[in-house]
Amino acid sequence: MADWESIFKVKGKVFLKPQEDMPRVIKFLKKEKAKRILDLGCGTGRHTFMLAKAGFEVYGTDISKEGIKQTKEWLKEKGLQAKLKVSSCYRRFPFKEGFFNAIISVLVIHHNHANKIRFCISEIERVLKPNGIVFVIVPGSIKSLTKRLNCEVGSEKFKKIGPRNFVPLDGDEEGILHYVYTKALMLKDFRNFKVIDFHKDSGDHYCLLGRLKKNSTKYF
Repeated sequence: MADWESIFKVKGKVFLKPQEDMPRVIKFLKKEKAKRILDLGCGTGRHTFMLAKAGFEVYGTDISKEGIKQTKEWLKEKGLQAKLKVSSCYRRFPFKEGFFNAIISVLVIHHNHANKIRFCISEIERVLKPNGIVFVIVPGSIKSLTKRLNCEVGSEKFKKIGPRNFVPLDGDEEGILHYVYTKALMLKDFRNFKVIDFHKDSGDHYCLLGRLKKNSTKYF
């Protein structure tokens, strides 16, 4: 059974190519004069690197020590800096309230059950400044999930273990939990954000760009 620590140790920089929307997101963040940004679930650093190169004050967290190590090495090699911490997105974030101007999280927060994901979203809200920006990507269909993992629902390679929760039975992400969103669930869970943009990318993932509402009610 795989976990992110073993995946990064064996495969190295599994994810190298930036998500297709990131250039436009960075352009938007510069227009917003965002200064301090968190890459939540930074992995081996593909977006941490991109944000640091763009001149932001970048923080990165990931559950994998190996991922953080490789991110540090990549940044050092390129003469860039970011503040990195080993931390799970399903536990209280190691930052004070209102610390960040923006948070990005690309295909990270869906690796758990719904209640854990909603706690993560509440922490995103807590550490963002009022009117802070979030850019989050999650699987947008069973098709998007099975295509990315190269497995098939109903086959011996893939198992449904609960409402909208699926686990690959082999492959690189064997045993890693995945939650698949619908549009309605995504908008419900991020209802404390004013939606700036909401679309599906070429991989059939939901992409939400939003602004934290002032005086938002904490639901989770």
